[in-house]
Amino acid sequence: MGSGFSKMKKQARMMQEQFGQVREKMQNTLVEGSAGNGLVKITLNGEKDIKKLAIQPECVSDIEGLQDLIIAAFEDAASKIQSNSAVPSMPGFGF
Repeated sequence: MGSGFSKMKKQARMMQEQFGQVREKMQNTLVEGSAGNGLVKITLNGEKDIKKLAIQPECVSDIEGLQDLIIAAFEDAASKIQSNSAVPSMPGFGF
């Protein structure tokens, strides 16, 4: 029974290392989303943290429109993260 527990500990340690590698890759992966034909561009990392936001001056006069463009650019970048599989698949973990 001792060797089974030791094997499980080793597997858990390997899984922890793999998760650390995935997290590091997610933090270093950058994806850009845009809206309004490039009026608003947003750059996210793989964890969907905003790293950069660019707004063209011509859309600043319409605050509500600008808010919508920022949200749309964020959603565009976030969907690219998911669809481009920026996060590597982890066999046996369902993601």
